[in-house]
Amino acid sequence: MQKADEFAIHLFLANGHREEVRFMTIQDFQKWYSNEVVPKHDSQEFISVPIRNIQGEYMVVRPSAIVAIRVEPIFFGSVERM
Repeated sequence: MQKADEFAIHLFLANGHREEVRFMTIQDFQKWYSNEVVPKHDSQEFISVPIRNIQGEYMVVRPSAIVAIRVEPIFFGSVERM
């Protein structure tokens, strides 16, 4: 089984907007999710969403506005076709 090079996390927000952020490992995402989102799931206060490799840019979101999360593994290597 091929290991993903990174993970695209798609945040679906209550207002219909979608945002994508990337994590290097699924463990990095799980750590952010369990430490930031879960404990404050019904909060109206902003939490930081990590954005890597973009200097000077940041994103904050209200945890209560997150209605769904999709995790997509990203593979940079060649893809074997059947």
